Amino acid sequence: MHRICDSFVDDYAAANPVLATDLGITGYEDQLTDYSPEGHAARATLSRRALEAVAAAEPADAAERAAKAVFSERIGLELEIHDAGLDLGALNVISSPVQNVRSVFDLMSTATADDWAVIASRLAKVPAALDGVRASLLAAADAGQVAALRQVAKVATQAETWAGLGTATGYFRGLVSGAGEVPESLRADLDNGAKAAEEAYAELAGFLRAELAPLAREKDAVGEDVYRLWSRYFTGAELDLRESYEWGWAEFSRIEAEMREIAGRIAPGATLAETADVLDADERYRLHGADRLEAWMQDLSDRALEALRGKHFDIPDALMALECRIAPPGGSAGAYYTGPSEDFSRPGRMWWALPAGRQDFATWREVSTVYHEGVPGHHLQIATAVHQSGTLNKFQRLFSFVSGHGEGWALYAERLMRDLGFLADDGDLLGMLSEQLFRAARVVVDLGMHLELEIPRGTGFHEGERWTPEFGLEFLRTRTITDPGLLPDEVDRYLGWPGQAPAYKLGERLWLAARADAERRQGAAFDIKEFHTRALRLGGMGLDTLRAQLAEID
Repeated sequence: MHRICDSFVDDYAAANPVLATDLGITGYEDQLTDYSPEGHAARATLSRRALEAVAAAEPADAAERAAKAVFSERIGLELEIHDAGLDLGALNVISSPVQNVRSVFDLMSTATADDWAVIASRLAKVPAALDGVRASLLAAADAGQVAALRQVAKVATQAETWAGLGTATGYFRGLVSGAGEVPESLRADLDNGAKAAEEAYAELAGFLRAELAPLAREKDAVGEDVYRLWSRYFTGAELDLRESYEWGWAEFSRIEAEMREIAGRIAPGATLAETADVLDADERYRLHGADRLEAWMQDLSDRALEALRGKHFDIPDALMALECRIAPPGGSAGAYYTGPSEDFSRPGRMWWALPAGRQDFATWREVSTVYHEGVPGHHLQIATAVHQSGTLNKFQRLFSFVSGHGEGWALYAERLMRDLGFLADDGDLLGMLSEQLFRAARVVVDLGMHLELEIPRGTGFHEGERWTPEFGLEFLRTRTITDPGLLPDEVDRYLGWPGQAPAYKLGERLWLAARADAERRQGAAFDIKEFHTRALRLGGMGLDTLRAQLAEID
């Protein structure tokens, strides 16, 4: 079983070099993925053959039974997505081939002239990769699968930014300007590659606006059938969508009430929004400049690693390196994490994509975000799985990230830091609860917009009406205290990535239930550190698979 999974990863990495780099698998840094219909079909063939081989194999032990369950669930869903034609037409503002081709360069080494030669080779392939993207989008359109106009227009704007069509330097010219002293011939290759890459992105933007936009649907909602498939993909669970919607409302109300209590201690008599204004103006929480934000992120992350190691978590030496960086401009605003390479020569990294022109930052809003992206969140979870080469196969260690599992853990980790005493400051605590409230709002808004559900009575918000994107943005602006500058990007993200945003809170719900179940079964013998260690060493998987695996922990 493990041999089949390992072989699949090797074959798939060769067929998807961008994903290979993203996952830290070396050997393909000079190549880009074939995003044409033929490329998608070839990868689907690899997946189908491997799935058949895994189905026919008899597990030798419990570890192989777990490996079979993880692989079968994930690859089975990948093939459902392919068979529905959704991979060909993938286009959204946060995670689709248009972004992947650009962002892969963020993960490449730039230490030596040889590294820059590899970058030059990959740069030269950007035009062909984007030609493949264009061919797939047209093929999907012919089959009736076209992204909503909102996504087409927003991605065109991203492509224009990376092409340098605005006032700022294009992404690729900015990238190669950092090459320093390199041989003249290599400098020419880098400059020519950057120019060609930016021209390719400019041409793609033109294609999106002139050819794909007229074919795009006006309606953003994807409907229940497509949403249910994506929800299964992002959570790895068969969910009762309407029960999840109702639970989201209940959780939102619970958190909102607790926030009002804490706000009363910070600014008696003030609303949540007014309390946020008070904290934003408090010099204790203010930073000016992206460089100061980056330094603050790094310091807080380093201190969390040191404080948690040994006492609350087993953290190997290899995981103690976590780099914090400001992301290149052009993408959707927000924080994200990229995992370490398989050999940890490339460390895990926390990235922060900032709104254009933003220079002032309020740390009370972001303390729990650092814990979410770093430790005990994504870095601890993802890097722990990568580190388990002795017990997990390559697929389990590198390929099996599931939003419900991963984002659910990271949100659980924010709450855990409160339990461990790291959010004693009321401002930082309100910031953490603000993130919890926001993730509960995502359950409500994402499901509501895509399924066009009715807004319940008693909620105080357009009661009895059905959700629209405009209502989604209004709800986030009026019922959360999230930075208003981030909210338009958030709504665009939900509409282009159906089912992903609710996976955070729904995943956290399962992690909390699994821990409570373990406490009931083990009684006085329950050890939370041991529970976390064993759970993280299982690697990523769908939530239904996780529920079954955690139930076996004695």
